[in-house]
Amino acid sequence: MIQISQDNIAERFMRYVQIDTQSDPTSTSHPTSAKQKNLSVLLHRELLGLGITNAVTDEFGYVYATIPANSDKKNIPAICFCAHVDTAPDCSGTNVKPILHKYYEGNDIVLPDDATQVLTTRNSPYLKEHIGSNIITASGQTLLGADDKSGVAAIMEAAVFFVQNPSIKHGDIKILFTPDEEVGQGTAKVNMQQLGAQYGYTLDGGEAGSLEDETFSADGAVITINGVIVHPGYAKDKLVNALKIAGAVLAALPQNEWSPETTENKEGFVHPTSCNGIAEKATLQFIVRDFTREGLAAHHKRLKALAEAVVAQFPGATMEYNAVEQYRNMKEVLDQHPQVVAFAKEAIERTGLSVKMESIRGGTDGSRFSYMGMPCPNIFTGMQNIHSKLEWIGTKDMAKAAETIVHLCMIWEEKS
Repeated sequence: MIQISQDNIAERFMRYVQIDTQSDPTSTSHPTSAKQKNLSVLLHRELLGLGITNAVTDEFGYVYATIPANSDKKNIPAICFCAHVDTAPDCSGTNVKPILHKYYEGNDIVLPDDATQVLTTRNSPYLKEHIGSNIITASGQTLLGADDKSGVAAIMEAAVFFVQNPSIKHGDIKILFTPDEEVGQGTAKVNMQQLGAQYGYTLDGGEAGSLEDETFSADGAVITINGVIVHPGYAKDKLVNALKIAGAVLAALPQNEWSPETTENKEGFVHPTSCNGIAEKATLQFIVRDFTREGLAAHHKRLKALAEAVVAQFPGATMEYNAVEQYRNMKEVLDQHPQVVAFAKEAIERTGLSVKMESIRGGTDGSRFSYMGMPCPNIFTGMQNIHSKLEWIGTKDMAKAAETIVHLCMIWEEKS
């Protein structure tokens, strides 16, 4: 029986979350914040301490390591397990004070550093699944960092297990820790040749048993509006204000559909993210999301037509529409390699959990990895209320995530 200690993984996780690794969406450096490397360096040192002597940290904050195969079989694919070290810019990650709540009784938890932050089974129903078990929160002034230091901790505990249990047969196990996932740069500087994995799994999901093999396909859209500028004192019947046109475009967007706040499940959306400019020229930026390429194209067509209709009401104004690809639904790739998801399902079931197949209304590093030659679904870690002061995680879920990694490696060895 494969069993990971909840106490050990909790201690490891609580150590990691106290290191501030918040990424910076305004930065153009790699990594976007130098402090992310503090955790990368620690992980590198810990891997070396386990006897994994090939562990390296590069200039961009990526950590690479390999646990060499110990099986006599020669055709086992190299499997990567990946998690990101950074935390989201949405909520402070400075001076995180993790609190271990032992044998949670189901009561409301008032976080000690801010009494307005109260975790309850009403605002977080999944807590009911952890009554009688240990959970971890922050203290009320920061996020916790379970996204994705729970994934980091699960991978590290699995590595410890393999080092301590050499009788468990497996192929090459590739470990990858990335920076900047939260700001969309998690794969920006990864060296796929150095990684050397054929298939991968990100550990960056929610409830125990969840397995995600589908993400949004994602684009950006930029609408540039060109007005007609003249001196405002002599502007009658001449001035065409680009800022007012931009406002009219935003006002023309539907109020009860087609937006993040009005959609769910498999519904796509168009979401304005910024408006900048002056009277002469204004720029609107959008993110465009759908689970299919056809849906994505339809959203672009509709948005462009809407904007053109508005601009046409302002004689003399012109516009340009530019679509920028961001990432694509990883399911398109994973469906060509069904064993990757099938083995993950079996591994989860071997831990005693039921599999919960889910679609991500967003993207992961796995979305990009899948199109970079490494098909890569996403596995649970247990993280809840991510990017917020009410973030929490159950220690039993993290332990099950680590056990899933172990079973996955065994299954790939058994079936190769």
